[in-house]
Amino acid sequence: CPSAADLRPINGTRVCAQLYTDNSPYYDQCCAGDVLVVEPDSDVPYMPWKWSASVSSLVVGTRCELNVWSRRGKKGNTRRFSA
Repeated sequence: CPSAADLRPINGTRVCAQLYTDNSPYYDQCCAGDVLVVEPDSDVPYMPWKWSASVSSLVVGTRCELNVWSRRGKKGNTRRFSA
């Protein structure tokens, strides 16, 4: 997985989080598959259709927080991730 400080795409802009579809019990094989990039100050109450129940690993950048809910529309239990 990339480190929290390494979350920058090719053009150099800041990224707050990256979510991945593939995971593994072996650390060097985590953070694989499709990638969903979360930009700073994003507010997305619904996951894109393809991503619903598909995220298996994630990395959150420095000075960012990722809040997720167990139900759509920001309902249900919440969990907060940070670097």
